[in-house]
Amino acid sequence: MKNSIIKVLKSKFFISSVIIVLLAITGFWYYSSSNSDKKVQYKFVKVDQGDLVSVVSSTGTLNAVTTVQIGTQVSGTIARILVDFNKKVHKGQLLAMLDTTLLSASVRDAQNAYEKAVAQYEYSQKDFKRADGLFKKNLASQSDYDLVEYNLKNAKTSMRSAKANLDKTKINLNYAYVTTPISGTVIARNVDVGQTVASSFSAPVLFLIANDLSKMQILANVDESDIGQIQEGCKVKFSVQSYPNRKFEGVTSQIRLQPTTIQNVVNYTVVVDVSNKDNLLLPGMTATIDFLLESASDVIRVPNSALRLKPSEDMINEVKPQLEEQIKDLPDSTKQKIMQRLTGVTKKGQGGFSGGGGSKKGAATVHNKSAFLWYLDANGKLNVAQVKTGITDGQLTEILPTDKIKPGMQVINGVIEKTDKKSSSPLQQTPTSGSGPGGRI
Repeated sequence: MKNSIIKVLKSKFFISSVIIVLLAITGFWYYSSSNSDKKVQYKFVKVDQGDLVSVVSSTGTLNAVTTVQIGTQVSGTIARILVDFNKKVHKGQLLAMLDTTLLSASVRDAQNAYEKAVAQYEYSQKDFKRADGLFKKNLASQSDYDLVEYNLKNAKTSMRSAKANLDKTKINLNYAYVTTPISGTVIARNVDVGQTVASSFSAPVLFLIANDLSKMQILANVDESDIGQIQEGCKVKFSVQSYPNRKFEGVTSQIRLQPTTIQNVVNYTVVVDVSNKDNLLLPGMTATIDFLLESASDVIRVPNSALRLKPSEDMINEVKPQLEEQIKDLPDSTKQKIMQRLTGVTKKGQGGFSGGGGSKKGAATVHNKSAFLWYLDANGKLNVAQVKTGITDGQLTEILPTDKIKPGMQVINGVIEKTDKKSSSPLQQTPTSGSGPGGRI
């Protein structure tokens, strides 16, 4: 009995101890939570003033304006090669020779056949003259006359056929001498001495001649989302890997209508004319191209990250009263649109600034579109300003002059929320991009 009582007392003591510990932990947590001081920090970017160029970016390949593939229409073995890579050639110059042994033999054989046909034709002419005289004196029958006349016509046809075959063999012999139809530079030589070329099905390409390398062109692929902004005569700046610190210039000369699909994206070929007087550009180089759509000088510029800022709910609640005071005299429909843009909610359920944000593909030109910039006023109080945007280069965007946003001031492009050392919550950062009040409509 005594042991049972002791066990009950011990059990009650254990339960009481657990309750006391839990109460102590709860009290400590409440005290710690009540003393935690949540702080908000902002990331800033600077508004400046300068020049801005709206561009569409792409890549392309440099090529000679006129390139001719030199081949041969006869089969044979390469006997001589008279030019090499990078050789300057003029129109009609001999580039290479095929072995002419068999071709020359064919010419001699055709010559003999032609001479035989000529002799046969001459004999048939004499025979016809004799038969014609006898026929007129009624000393030859009509059938004999017709036979002699038929043999004459056959001999004449055979002579013409032999002459055509002789001409053909001579032409084939001339084809053994490979010449260039244009003046230019040899940029490719695809054969060596002793190599056999066969032209049975298609003419093999022996040389590649570029007409004039002082004038070149770029074939650039531009996707369908940007092609509407590019026009013929559009100025172009580009760079190549060989000269990364140098900018070259060109002009758009043609937009080809034939589409091509690359990785499920429809692209169009844009031809850019380029001057190459210094001969720095070579065929086949990859060019990184900027099509210059519009430019503006001495404008107010702001980084696109500030226009794409997605504010927190606390930020919106903080500026909402003063914003409502500013727009109280506006129509209700206008008020609703402004509040929707501020909170990043539109009729489509989307917001965000789509001015390019440094996209490699470039950025569309944006004129008089609304956006919001967040900043701290002179008293350190959070504020927001509605601005109108101009052109963008994908990194910076023009904003039209306003009383609130001036060059040199700092605007918010990110929010960092953190707690002090009393709290164990980790550092949290609000995203600086995506849909939000920076949206343009």
